[in-house]
Amino acid sequence: MSGRTTDSVDRFDLAQRAVAVIGTTLDERRTAAECAAFLVGELCDAAAVDLFAEDEERRTHRGALRAAAAAGRPDLLDGLRHAPRGDVLVRALDAGHPITASLTTDDQSVVAALSVPLLAWDSAYGALLAVRTDRPFTDGEAAAVHYAARLTAAHLHHALEHERLRSTAFHLQQVLLAEPSRPHPNVELATRYLPVGNGTLVGGDWFEAVRLHYGRTLLVIGDVMGHGLDAAVDMNAYRSMLRYIASTDLPPHRILHRMDTAMSQEHNRRPATCLLALLDPARATVALAGAGHLPPALLHGDGTVELIPVPVGPPLGTGLSAYDMTALTVAPEDTLLMFTDGLVERRGEDIDASLARLTGLRLPPGQDVGRLLDEVLLRLDVQDAEDDVAALTARLRGGG
Repeated sequence: MSGRTTDSVDRFDLAQRAVAVIGTTLDERRTAAECAAFLVGELCDAAAVDLFAEDEERRTHRGALRAAAAAGRPDLLDGLRHAPRGDVLVRALDAGHPITASLTTDDQSVVAALSVPLLAWDSAYGALLAVRTDRPFTDGEAAAVHYAARLTAAHLHHALEHERLRSTAFHLQQVLLAEPSRPHPNVELATRYLPVGNGTLVGGDWFEAVRLHYGRTLLVIGDVMGHGLDAAVDMNAYRSMLRYIASTDLPPHRILHRMDTAMSQEHNRRPATCLLALLDPARATVALAGAGHLPPALLHGDGTVELIPVPVGPPLGTGLSAYDMTALTVAPEDTLLMFTDGLVERRGEDIDASLARLTGLRLPPGQDVGRLLDEVLLRLDVQDAEDDVAALTARLRGGG
């Protein structure tokens, strides 16, 4: 604990240091621990932060407080573990402002205590308790603790709002990706979606399969720029527009042209990359067109991997419609791989090197499309990916 006085200059300095060290992440317990550590480093011998766990408790300021973090001398906090500690925390929550008290520990020692509710935006997120043994808290010190409490509460509010938004976007995306339309029976299809770690809002990665006439299937994979709820909503808009335009039976590059024209006229839509593959098992062909998307790959029956050159067009939603198509014949044992950039891109690595890691794979032969896709994900270490990953594999069964 710092032994200096807390005049107005010190309070301003303390506030600056509090801003620098409290709320460095969007994790509730980490924020609580940073608050407790700051208080012990500056103002007291021990500090604890207790939090409410449920929204109803935060709204009503009533409920069971749960220990979230502590710092400093554990003997002081352990000595107040029962009624004295709980009483002063509840009194602070009831009053809605800091409460100072002299508390007697289990060993009959008297300590100065200051409890402050963690209040922000009409919600109570919990309360903190600061205790010390040498002297009571001055008004200036109490004000500094109060400031740290308000700062902590604001960061707790942002962390919970971030998690709610992320959860909404994630569940929306999961619903949209959970049931892609089924291809014709003459196409084997496997899909995977892997969101990046918990610290990042989900993105706008998506895939789709559309049945067309004469046993043909249109496969689609795309990525709306950005992350979060807006990206997930825009992803649904692109997906719905794709289904509608694909039903007109246009070739892939014409579908992209129509989508770009339509989506560029909708204000506030984010641009998106997209790759289309029109599979025709009767002719053993695949026709491809891309809008700013990474090229697909062919996983050959012998285990080698080959990128398929696709004419590069602008992302959808830009209004720059300029798309072309390429077509190729595929062997019965060939498997088409389509993916978003999270599969291969790594921070600080040139995209050519990233794609070379993919083409350098040697995959076990004789796998079905699902096992083959899982093998690719495993070999490319997607657990270390820095962006969401959407990927699909498809193989023609032949016959019309």
